[in-house]
Amino acid sequence: MFSNDNLLGIRHMYSKTTASLKAGEIEKKWVMIDAEGLVVGRLASIIANRLRGKHKASYTPHMDCGDNVIVINADKVRFTGNKLQDKRYYRHTGYAGGIKETSPQKVLEGKFPGRVLEKAVERMIPRGPLGRQQMRNLRIFAGTEHPHEAQSPEMLDVAAMNRKNKVGK
Repeated sequence: MFSNDNLLGIRHMYSKTTASLKAGEIEKKWVMIDAEGLVVGRLASIIANRLRGKHKASYTPHMDCGDNVIVINADKVRFTGNKLQDKRYYRHTGYAGGIKETSPQKVLEGKFPGRVLEKAVERMIPRGPLGRQQMRNLRIFAGTEHPHEAQSPEMLDVAAMNRKNKVGK
């Protein structure tokens, strides 16, 4: 039916090239998210996609093309169901029998309540040098005050994206 010469011509006709960004072509924006009343996992996945740059048409997997994300009111994030008490976070001290556990409620009531959201986002970002660079573009604050007003971040309304993103009133 088709000869080899004809097949090569068809393949060439339909070949597409993928545009790959260079370091000088990357445009980073500043985005601010108010986390009050938002569900942790849903918020973390939105933040992770913003940090990686997957929301952009010019996404390049091997470049840091994501936005800078500022999260305020991180101490007021919510969990659905009984996860606030029942969920467990584990870490190891490095010594024999040194496994430690804690709950999200204890972390939120502790000295660094933003760690719940920070760790949730960190576990959604690929591990390695690029992932660490992308995590440096995330700034989490427990209250409403933050030192990044000069960057004039645009507000991202995560609660309006999906009704399930917000718990309670």
